[in-house]
Amino acid sequence: MAGDDSYLRIERVTKRFGAVVAVDAVDISIGAGEFFSLLGPSGCGKTTLLRMLAGFETPDEGEVYIDGQPVSGQPPHLRPTNMVFQNYAIFPHLNVARNVAYGLRKEKLPRQEEDRRVEEALEMVKLGGYGDRRSNELSGGQRQRVALARALIRRPKVLLLDEPLGALDKKLREDMQIELRQLQQSLGITFVFVTHDQEEAMTLSDRIAVMADGRALQVASPKEVYNRPTSITVADFIGQMNFFEARVSETAGEEAVLDAAGFGRMRAKLGGAALQPGASIVAALRPEKLTLSPARSDGAANAVEGVLEAAAYLGDRSHFHVRVAGLERPVAVAAQDWAVGGGDGLDEGAPVWLTWDNDSVILLESERR
Repeated sequence: MAGDDSYLRIERVTKRFGAVVAVDAVDISIGAGEFFSLLGPSGCGKTTLLRMLAGFETPDEGEVYIDGQPVSGQPPHLRPTNMVFQNYAIFPHLNVARNVAYGLRKEKLPRQEEDRRVEEALEMVKLGGYGDRRSNELSGGQRQRVALARALIRRPKVLLLDEPLGALDKKLREDMQIELRQLQQSLGITFVFVTHDQEEAMTLSDRIAVMADGRALQVASPKEVYNRPTSITVADFIGQMNFFEARVSETAGEEAVLDAAGFGRMRAKLGGAALQPGASIVAALRPEKLTLSPARSDGAANAVEGVLEAAAYLGDRSHFHVRVAGLERPVAVAAQDWAVGGGDGLDEGAPVWLTWDNDSVILLESERR
């Protein structure tokens, strides 16, 4: 397996549908027992890639390895995988127990053993005693659990999940995220999870592959993807980000001085980037990395003056838009526990100062956005 110790290996896999390249030479290694997410917008190739892992699609180029063995020529039922579909695929004419047992039909187990396995799977997903319920008597969260139990009853080595929480409301989806993560950790099997929801991927995953246009742009931990994105596309997709066109004025050691649109001179840590004076780049700042105040803070490494254009108080945090001269778009700022208005110097239309640290600036290569 190409000298790799990973349990699941996607090696230069490409899939075309006519002239459309749905998956473009994707190369990913996934470890045993890892919760791995494929994250990206609709049409980025993540579900097509998942279906190739399951065996429902065959790569035009490249290979998929599971436990060191190539599987692209194997049908789905012969792979050590099982899949939870986006719409759950619950059979309306079967009760919960028979829906779950459907995954065992090819094993032809004695009825007593089948019933034992069904109850074990239902207990695993907190549906013990629900075997006789009809599918139309279940809530959305319960239907999702039934689909999970049916997939897990075959004891797969890799569980594939195609946006299984997408149909749930926000509160239930958040609850199920916690349960799903706990279930994966208790079972210790590899989960490959497809989602377009960045918060969901960040919450659940050990690592994330951010996908766009059929390619895996960055594969890293949630913390690394958020704090150190490797491209504008990744930075723009994960959370909120402020972007500023800039030119490198000078570099010294691990630090660069930038001339940034609207901001003037800005200092930033290079973070390993090999930049030469005169290079055109994009400087990026997360809203929560900016500090907002009525007056300039003494000793601030970077600072710029602006006008508070809009503010929204959300209880535990506040979001602000600050208009800075020379910038087409207002700068987004997020702060904890800031009240809006009320004589604290943060009324809309008031002059304010933005400050930030050198190591908060992310330096990215210029590209069309």
